[in-house]
Amino acid sequence: MLKFIQWILLRVKDDTLKLLILAGVILLASGIFAPVGTLVWWVRQGAESLGLNTNQKTKNLLGDNSSRRVTKGAKIDCYIVFLPGVGDFSANELTPGEEFFLNRLEQLYPNCVTVRDVFPYSAANESLGGQRLLAPLWRAAEKGDGWLKNADILIKIRNLWRFAISADERYGSVYNLGIAEAIVDRMNAAHPIPQSHPQPLKLILIGTSGGAQVALGAVSYLNQWLNAQIIVFSVGGCFDGNTGFEEVDHVYHLQGRQDRVEDITSIVFASRWYWIVGSPFNQARLQGRYTVMTSGPHAHDGPKGYFGTAFVGESKTTYVELTLQKISDILNKVKNVK
Repeated sequence: MLKFIQWILLRVKDDTLKLLILAGVILLASGIFAPVGTLVWWVRQGAESLGLNTNQKTKNLLGDNSSRRVTKGAKIDCYIVFLPGVGDFSANELTPGEEFFLNRLEQLYPNCVTVRDVFPYSAANESLGGQRLLAPLWRAAEKGDGWLKNADILIKIRNLWRFAISADERYGSVYNLGIAEAIVDRMNAAHPIPQSHPQPLKLILIGTSGGAQVALGAVSYLNQWLNAQIIVFSVGGCFDGNTGFEEVDHVYHLQGRQDRVEDITSIVFASRWYWIVGSPFNQARLQGRYTVMTSGPHAHDGPKGYFGTAFVGESKTTYVELTLQKISDILNKVKNVK
């Protein structure tokens, strides 16, 4: 099947119209079948996973930590969960800049542990390579060389539909439930979640691009299950104005001066329009729980993106270091994070 997919892409490479038609067909088909994986996951989980019994749900997710071994010396009361953008193939596909960013956060905040293996574009936290039917297509798109490298747009199209599901009133609650379960599961795997603690945990969700929407989508469930102060960092993030804003403690939205992508959702979603004052987004903004900050001369992605490793102008500072500095400045002001 992999060779067949490559053959199709090669056949249309010299005909722009055919390529656009192919992309359009894939976009349409992906949109039609996008909710199917979420619904299949939902059916498999059963009523218990739908949050019908909150106390039992929390117990099942956290498990019994009494026999688990704590490997980090400092007392852990803070989790930093990273949710990547729509161009990712799997949860373990972090760029060097993203790895540097998360490593430095762990060094700066020894009471925090980072969670790096949540794939925000699958309710089951399953990488694209784990999907039996379409796995060859996604692998071809990910590993294509030369002209075929442009086929990675297929991954972005596919993941954009999951972003749309997270914001959808029909399927979003189920999809976001799956992501919230994955977040708690991977938090517990990274370091056992304390089941009794006098002060709320600090839960910091950092989402870039579509990951910001998924982070906000998970907030309402995480707020039910965990005694936690939840802060969302939207790093060039794209999100609607309804999901998560009623439950989150604070949202910090970082926008680069050269980023033209993150502006799109503020136009597309009416709940982001400032004159729709009753929307959850605007209520959070008016209550001071939503803050917009300029991160620097960042583009949306690439070497000059928020996690890019290129140097800024003639300086010896990289773009990812600018992002790190901005977020660490905020965290230093947040009560009890450091």
